[in-house]
Amino acid sequence: EVQLVESGGGLVQAGGSLRLSCAASGFTFDDYVIGWFRQAPGKEREGVACVTRSDGSRYYANSVKGRFTISSDNAKNTVYLQMDSLKPEDTAVYYCAADFRKALCRVGVLPGWRTWGQGTQITVSS
Repeated sequence: EVQLVESGGGLVQAGGSLRLSCAASGFTFDDYVIGWFRQAPGKEREGVACVTRSDGSRYYANSVKGRFTISSDNAKNTVYLQMDSLKPEDTAVYYCAADFRKALCRVGVLPGWRTWGQGTQITVSS
């Protein structure tokens, strides 16, 4: 069974940092693209960052570029999202997602990913 489990959410003050983890199981990690998304109340889900495991290429949304970093640990089948210089507008539920279609992370964090985690809440206070 393909499964993704996020962890690392919480409450942080503006300007602070958090690191999210996405532990993957049930599939060959290197064959997939892994992405992070977020959804704030009343807003559409937004693609934040993604990584193509086979070549290490990454893509970031403009809203987080320079502040967030996506990385992966092959041995642990885990992808991380390091979030620095957090802003109140970063408050949302964050989800990781996986898909074997590499085109989803080629020119942006495109929609339509097939496997999702349960989400973790990030709240940034001002």
